[in-house]
Amino acid sequence: MPGDKQILFASTHLGGNDCPVEPERVPGGKYLWPIYETFDIFISDLKGNVVKQLTTEKGYDAEATISSKGNKIVFTSTRNGDLDLYTMDIDGKNVKQITNEVGYDGGAFFSPDGSKIVFRASRPKTEADKKEYLDNLEKGLVAPTEMELFICNEDGSNLKQITNLGKANWAPFYHPSGKKIIFSSNHKGTRGFEFNLFMINEDGSGLEQITYDKIFDSFPMFSPDGKKIIFSSNRNNNGTRDTNLFVADWIE
Repeated sequence: MPGDKQILFASTHLGGNDCPVEPERVPGGKYLWPIYETFDIFISDLKGNVVKQLTTEKGYDAEATISSKGNKIVFTSTRNGDLDLYTMDIDGKNVKQITNEVGYDGGAFFSPDGSKIVFRASRPKTEADKKEYLDNLEKGLVAPTEMELFICNEDGSNLKQITNLGKANWAPFYHPSGKKIIFSSNHKGTRGFEFNLFMINEDGSGLEQITYDKIFDSFPMFSPDGKKIIFSSNRNNNGTRDTNLFVADWIE
């Protein structure tokens, strides 16, 4: 949060003491993420004490990030029956829906100047695909296997799709220049978990591959000065499922 003394996060702790049940993995079935309706968005101090609850609507409220201006929060919610993006003031007031197409909109981040938002989205095309998506959502599930990147103004206007690569393109984050976006994608992989980092211009041109692993690289973020990058990876885990954080110099 602005001032570096409080933290914005989502939590299911009001739903009970037990961890939410993980979705059953069906052999040969689609990979599914749980969308727990007990998620709400909170502010805590640096010791983890909750100082304010920002959302109280029924359903999933999570994936919240803060504008560099320090005045707005963008988050994903199912309060209207779909996974759409909303913004609110830093104190939780003036909630506004900014996306409204059928599909999962999430993982949003503001541009460095706070004027735009980049996010991942699924857009089921056929009636059968839409039915499958909505049926899963009713069960508190979503299949994140087909996603592309979109940008819009911070009020939701001027919506544009910037990737059309197929498979799963997600975890976008703006370069501090505000002209490029780094993200994770498995579109070149032969297996679903082969995610690498890619960079693309804001207009969708100039795709460039950044990492070349045979496993999982994702969640890239730049330091504010653009000199460092942090990301998650399954590399160097001795064949386990461990995911760790890695920091690297960023050299243009």
